Amino acid sequence: MYVVIVYDVGVERVNKVRSFLREYMNWVQNSVFEGELTKAEFLKIKSRLKELIQESSDHIIFYSSRDRKYLGIEDLGTPKADTSNII
Repeated sequence: MYVVIVYDVGVERVNKVRSFLREYMNWVQNSVFEGELTKAEFLKIKSRLKELIQESSDHIIFYSSRDRKYLGIEDLGTPKADTSNII
């Protein structure tokens, strides 16, 4: 599956999150990773990130799809802004 991960985490956790994600994915810009993952890798990444962040203040978005053209969205943590009006 193709996955894009976008994160906004506290400064004290940025390096831990980035270092962990570099083990599995390509770092494409600040706070954004993408790459092909197996379902097992994806679940492992989500589980580990949940341990690394503070859900009350951090936010991670997972875009995933079998094909890069069509992405599903999953959120983890607290969004920094209301995205309900984004099409």
